[in-house]
Amino acid sequence: MHFIKLLHFTKYQRTSIFVLFVLIIALQVFYLTADFNISEKEDSKKVEWLALQSEIDERKLEKQNAVPINYLFNPNFISDYKGYKLGMSVEEIDRLMKFRKENKYVNSAEEFQNVTGISDSLLNKISPLFKFPNWVQRKTEYKSHQTDFVKKDFSKKEKLEILDINQASQEDLMKLYGIGEGLSSRILKQKEILGCFVSMEQMKDIWGLSPEVINELNSHFKVVIPATLRKINVNDASLKELSQFSYFKYTLAKQIVTYRSMNGNFNNIEDLSKIKDFPVEKAKIISLYLEF
Repeated sequence: MHFIKLLHFTKYQRTSIFVLFVLIIALQVFYLTADFNISEKEDSKKVEWLALQSEIDERKLEKQNAVPINYLFNPNFISDYKGYKLGMSVEEIDRLMKFRKENKYVNSAEEFQNVTGISDSLLNKISPLFKFPNWVQRKTEYKSHQTDFVKKDFSKKEKLEILDINQASQEDLMKLYGIGEGLSSRILKQKEILGCFVSMEQMKDIWGLSPEVINELNSHFKVVIPATLRKINVNDASLKELSQFSYFKYTLAKQIVTYRSMNGNFNNIEDLSKIKDFPVEKAKIISLYLEF
């Protein structure tokens, strides 16, 4: 009797047992029908990713082993990064930069080595990549025929009178030996930037003009400073006006304005040349563009 009483359940208990029974059956059905191959799917994706990564690694290796394409360049314009990539030391690069700041150019691999001090092995490695302007390559030929040119070619060309370089046209400039369309355009562009030339010495600042061509220019042209030249008043000009002047960089223009505000007006070019980084070697030319 005691056992029978144990099997007697209330209505609520019977309902709970029934629900539990249904849940057990549902779980069994789910277990039999569900797909538990997730790991296999993940493994297949992992294999695909590994294959892709392997392909990427192979391409990286091919890129590393590929022979780099080297382009010809003018060694006069090597940057710090370019020099580093070529294997030059900081000191060697600085020597070239200092040489270029004097508006000088190297015209051969030997001159490049003399200026920078690089080793013979490095020179042999990088010199095949050097590309100098055409007039440099023809320099020897020009010298060998210079005498014949003076006697023969000049007689064939129109005889030039000494002209004002500020009034010269492109055709006037191209009448000189060694000056073509490119160089003549460069000369006229520089004149436009400056407003006018104030000295034939400024021809040395124009890239690509060989010493021989500069001599020809000096023989056939002179400078007449036009009365319309608008000079820059150093004591009144703004920072923007000073920084737009070809011979002043922004840093120098800023120092001029700062010095002026702290010490008063400049009286002459000598006062101005006391500013740090002022191009003293061009002071005479610069003074012709300024007023105090």
